[in-house]
This record gives sequence, C-alpha cells and structure tokens, in this order.
Amino acid sequence: MVRYLRFAPRMWRSEVNHAVLGLVDPAPGERVVDVGAGMGPGTVLAAGAGASVTAVEPTPFMRGILQVRRLLQPGRARISVVDGAAEQLPVADQTADALWAVNAMHHWTDPERGAAEIARVLRAGGRVVLVDEDFDDPDHPEFERFRSRHGDGDGDDHGFAMVDAQRMGDLLAGAGLVDVAAGRRELAGRPVIAVTGRAAA
Repeated sequence: MVRYLRFAPRMWRSEVNHAVLGLVDPAPGERVVDVGAGMGPGTVLAAGAGASVTAVEPTPFMRGILQVRRLLQPGRARISVVDGAAEQLPVADQTADALWAVNAMHHWTDPERGAAEIARVLRAGGRVVLVDEDFDDPDHPEFERFRSRHGDGDGDDHGFAMVDAQRMGDLLAGAGLVDVAAGRRELAGRPVIAVTGRAAA
C-alpha cells in the first residue's frame, strides 16, 4: 500500500491512459472493460465519454480507492468496479464493445487464458488495446528509476518483466481476433509495448 500511495499521482491521472483511450475511442452507450483498472484514470475518461465501464481490478486496496473515486464522478452510474483479472473476467460473453489494459499485461500469470477471455467477452467487431510502458527502453523518462529498482529488467526478483508483444499478438490471433498488430511504438511521448486488434465481425 505504501508503494501504491507513493506513486498515486501517476496512477490517478496518466498521459498514457489518455493516449490509450484515444485509441479505444469509447462512444456514448458502449459497454467497455478496463482490465487492471488501478485507480481508474482510463475508467473515468471512458465514463466521461458516455460509455458504461466495467473496471476490473484484482487488488482490494486499489478497488477501494477506485470505489471512492467513482462516487466523485458525474458518470458514476456508468462505472462498475469488480474483482477480477484478465484470466477470469467477470463479464458476460460477447457483451463488450471495447477492452483495454494499461501497464497490466506484465502481471498476467496466464497470457493464453487472458487472450481467450478477451476473445470471449468482445462482441463482433469489438476492439482491444493492450499497452505496457517499455521501462526497459533508455528513451523512457523513468528508465533510470526502473533500472535502479528492477536491475536488468528480467523481473525475476520484482515481478515486473517486459511483455513479449509478438507472443501476445500471436495469442490474440490464435484466440480468433483479427487485424492484430503487435510491437513497440511511442505513445504519449513514451516508448510502449502495444497490442491491438478486434473481434471478427
């Protein structure tokens, strides 16, 4: 909890979340899913755009903060905060118009199951945007801080390992998604690992 509170300002409002939501482009009336919602920067943006958001977060402490934040939002009736993870999404089959995750993929214990769950919950044509910041890139503004905390970036001692974008893309394609694109890119002025796609129409 101390660590979360230390980085609360960055987790409360994130330029990367803004950029990801720009790619997701939630519309009024859509049903969308924020996987690993954290303190809810993406959730709040999507609800503000008029979408109904299921904010999936496995950490009780973070869910508590997001529940309080939800109460402060004009669109709070459009936000549901639920316990869950990518590998077991508490979302009905083929009901989501869009799904995204920001800095959450590296926590997934079973990426294959996560890809299958994404394919299960997306309705025909539904879109997915998965982004992890590439802290292991020297061009990332947090590179030195990350390297001092996590060593060479292998994640063995800290539970933070860089995501293999191509593997994640292959898993989504294998689960039936189409127009899958996976790789490194720049988003909000930061290097990221990004995987996008959509459910077949």
